Parts: sequence; structure tokens; C-alpha cells
Amino acid sequence: MFEDAAPAARDNLVVGSKVKKYVKDNGSMSSGALIAALSDKVYDLLDDACNRAKENGRKTVKGIDL
Repeated sequence: MFEDAAPAARDNLVVGSKVKKYVKDNGSMSSGALIAALSDKVYDLLDDACNRAKENGRKTVKGIDL
């Protein structure tokens, strides 16, 4: 029944206005897709960090897991 349903949208993990200001302050322009793409990268980083913590027998994700 739900096989054709689109995947649920994920929450944005970055502050768009801060990212756009950072890009602008570095002399560049940002596209409309930048924020979503950056948020996807953050999800990937966090997924990897969570997995690394689990592999090391921890439930706490630390900076070293990044």
C-alpha cells in the first residue's frame, strides 16, 4: 500500500542563514540546493560517528568519532 510513497524529508541540521553568510563573507554565492546538500553531508558524518562509537562499545558519540 505504501510502496510508492516518497521517502520522508529529513530535518535540516544546519542554520541556513549562517551558512549563506559564511559563503558570502568568503566572496562566493550560494545556490538554493546548498543548504540541503550540506545537511545531507552532516547526516552522513553523524551516521558514521554513531557507527564508530557503537563499534568501540560506546553509546556516547565523541568528537574523535568524526
